[in-house]
Amino acid sequence: MNGTGIVSIPIPSLTLSALRKGTSALNSHHFPSTMTRAVSLEEIPPNALRRKRDSKWRGGFSLGIDFGMSRTGLALSKGFSIRPLTVLDLRGQKLELRLLEIAERQEVDEFVIGLPKSCDGKETQQSNKVRSVAGRLAVRAAQRGWRIYLQDEHGTSTEAMNLMIDRGLSKSARQERIDAYAAMMVLERYFALSGEGIELVLPKQLELQEKLRLGPCRDMDFLT
Repeated sequence: MNGTGIVSIPIPSLTLSALRKGTSALNSHHFPSTMTRAVSLEEIPPNALRRKRDSKWRGGFSLGIDFGMSRTGLALSKGFSIRPLTVLDLRGQKLELRLLEIAERQEVDEFVIGLPKSCDGKETQQSNKVRSVAGRLAVRAAQRGWRIYLQDEHGTSTEAMNLMIDRGLSKSARQERIDAYAAMMVLERYFALSGEGIELVLPKQLELQEKLRLGPCRDMDFLT
């Protein structure tokens, strides 16, 4: 158990391509022996893939998250609308609980978290920190049937800054909202690629996997 009071559990991450290959590909990821059955893409498809399969599909709300060095930016996707939401100046358990509160209020069913990578596609020290937070958050989110995905965020901060300049935001406004706009660009990329290349952060507990299969439940107090 770490300093936030949340048990930190190793979380196996699966790419969509691996999920499509079935059980043999899943076994190659060396899951813990306690995991007797892993979820498949057909059981828990991301919203981006559902939209690709059905252009008229409007269900599923997605919360984009950009974990910055000091602040966390959020963006929201409802239907075909993607917009910057807010910026949080929180850390640790307070941040994680606040994210869950916002997700409940906005009725989201999945989190799309930006994963930092270098220009050559390699993960960085910040990537490890993001994976750690995503792992803890995934355990809490799964209790509500909410999914957690990791999306490569390389270059999204630059894209966000260019977008704000194009929209005529002042320098002070850009500094204040850059993290939220970066989160929006993470969602833009996620939907543009129809979820290709993302990673599903999967809790190893079978009961939490089952809750993911069942989907969101509206009558559970997930903060207790």
